[in-house]
Amino acid sequence: MSYYISPDFLDRVAVHVTKNFLNLPGVRVPLILGIHGRKGEGKTFQTELVFRRMGFEPVMISGGELESPDAGDPARLIRLRYREAAEQIRVRGEMCAIFINDLDAGAGRFDTTTQYTVNTQMVNATLMNIADNPTNVQLPGSYDSTPLHRVPIIVTGNDFSTLYAPLIRDGRMEKYYWEPSRDDKIGIVGGIFESDKLSKTEIVGLVDKFPDQAIDFFSALRSRIYDEQIREFIHKVGIERVSKRLVNTLEAAPDFPNPNFSLAHLIEMGSLMVGQQKRIQEMRLVDEYNQSRLFNVQGTPNATTAAPTQSQLNDPSSKYYKAYVEPSSEGGNGHAARLSSEVLEQVKQLLARGCKIGMEYADNRRFKTGSWQSCATIQTAQEKDVVASLETCLAEHGGEYVRLIGIDPKVKRRVVETIIQRPKG
Repeated sequence: MSYYISPDFLDRVAVHVTKNFLNLPGVRVPLILGIHGRKGEGKTFQTELVFRRMGFEPVMISGGELESPDAGDPARLIRLRYREAAEQIRVRGEMCAIFINDLDAGAGRFDTTTQYTVNTQMVNATLMNIADNPTNVQLPGSYDSTPLHRVPIIVTGNDFSTLYAPLIRDGRMEKYYWEPSRDDKIGIVGGIFESDKLSKTEIVGLVDKFPDQAIDFFSALRSRIYDEQIREFIHKVGIERVSKRLVNTLEAAPDFPNPNFSLAHLIEMGSLMVGQQKRIQEMRLVDEYNQSRLFNVQGTPNATTAAPTQSQLNDPSSKYYKAYVEPSSEGGNGHAARLSSEVLEQVKQLLARGCKIGMEYADNRRFKTGSWQSCATIQTAQEKDVVASLETCLAEHGGEYVRLIGIDPKVKRRVVETIIQRPKG
């Protein structure tokens, strides 16, 4: 089976690897290439195809190997794999590279609840040291003065902003954001369904039907088509005998004829998969099981937002003074200066329905990635106290996006998500 490689992806990876094997006078070549982008877009698979196309096998490291109960093990592992790759280049006389999958998952810090361990610090420091001294990588407790061959490092991840900033700076890491174009998607999906004899028109129709889906959606869709035949096989053999029929048996493996890969059938199954995706987004069962995560509460999960005292209102340096007194003096109406009449009306309607109200905020970067953070939960049902708490959150996050959250406690689901503040400009 021949797979499609995006020309732009092939160019970026091949240039980076080749450049690290050249001696360019007066040019500082970044050792690390960071490929980042949305989940499921085929970053890892496309990279492996490029390695295969260039005719060498990389030394692999998983993001899951970057943590250990023993301090220092992950950093030592990186150094050991790097020296192994350099030795392969010397012995085999061919290119090699270090390939680290999901670096942000192993060394990134996503929020304040993510534990930042000694190993995380050492992994970041080790990668920075190797990027700065790629021919002098030593193992702990030993020293070898023989220079190593330079080994390019390719890393993948979803959000490199979670990584230690000095590691991803220009000079150490070259960044490449992988977002397949429509033509790339058509080529990749065509390779997925190549053996199923779908025409180019059908491939285009399938991609255009699900334009917002990642590449892995179409691979999962192809697997889903076989479910009907496997279900028939289980019924035919008997569910009690499936294990003996497939494991440690002398019988030949079952043969499944090519299933129905018509465009209409693919769209039907794809729509069912999309429905399941939406179901997960709508249910949000984590809201029911972990309320503290929803509102990002520090300490006690049921902490409430207390109303300000009179002394806090009289202190110009207090955040409560800025939230309540200053807006009131500027707008003549304390609430109207901070909350519009539409928002106030929405708050009244939510409280009348018995909904809980919360607030979330995000800066420009987190807004683009949909990574909202939450203010403290509002336990009171009194309109005056709720509005005061909302204004406090607005005052504390004046230069950020802020949205109002309404939650129906009966069904444990959000019923309202409204942005009520945007940064100036």
